[in-house]
Amino acid sequence: MIKIDKLHFGTAGIPISSPKKNSIDGLKTVKSLGLDGMELEFVRGVKMGFSMADQVRSVAAELGILLSVHAPYYINFNSSDREKVKASAERLIQSARVGYRAGAFSVVFHAGYYGSSTPYKAYNRIRDALKGVVRTIADEGIDIWIRPETMGGLAEFGDLQEVIKLSEELEGVLPAIDFAHLHARSIGKINTYQDFAKVLELLEARLGRVALDQMHIHVSGIEYGSRGEIKHLNLRESDLNYEAVLKALKDFRVKGILISESPNIEEDAILMRDTYMKL
Repeated sequence: MIKIDKLHFGTAGIPISSPKKNSIDGLKTVKSLGLDGMELEFVRGVKMGFSMADQVRSVAAELGILLSVHAPYYINFNSSDREKVKASAERLIQSARVGYRAGAFSVVFHAGYYGSSTPYKAYNRIRDALKGVVRTIADEGIDIWIRPETMGGLAEFGDLQEVIKLSEELEGVLPAIDFAHLHARSIGKINTYQDFAKVLELLEARLGRVALDQMHIHVSGIEYGSRGEIKHLNLRESDLNYEAVLKALKDFRVKGILISESPNIEEDAILMRDTYMKL
């Protein structure tokens, strides 16, 4: 795995202010903003080829930017349709292949929906499907973390315990921790320094120090209702206590990447970087 010596701050995809909407110009804009991370967004499909991935790897290394990947949204490992599960696996594997070629350390994905399944049944189905993905990328020599994300909606698989358990059971798997989603899924209850510190304590206790030294984090403002997440907001339009999140990350000496998923992606990435530096 890539050695990471600090917490990198970056954007979910190409910054809005980037003059050209391609990954190379996106990386240059990230650097010009004083940021040092970027998530390659494959959310509508893996459209980057190996040739472009090689260029991205070279430019990111030259600029000192840490990369992660977000796999396509069209993944549901709890589908009753076996063809959909197979297609989901292929999308995640292809994200890992291209991400690894681009120099990314981590690929995050949304594992699926409960549907009519019990959480127990959904967990077993998702774990078994993910086991095949992990085996395939290991056999291909792809050294990248596979990251089930904590999800914000109550209908979505991915509470904190579920993603930790997957990481305990499967080699090469660690959680992607979305603090806005944790806040929304708890209907606003998870929102203090103590709450966020407990999340980090749990990760370290169950998964070891590597879980904090190689973290993949999402933060944004968020609107939520009785069923959890409704939509992402800018941080200052939301009640998420992002300063407490950052203080916990600093106190626990977390390393890895923190990605802003707010609508104003680079503005909130800069806000979080500056807040973190002042702590």
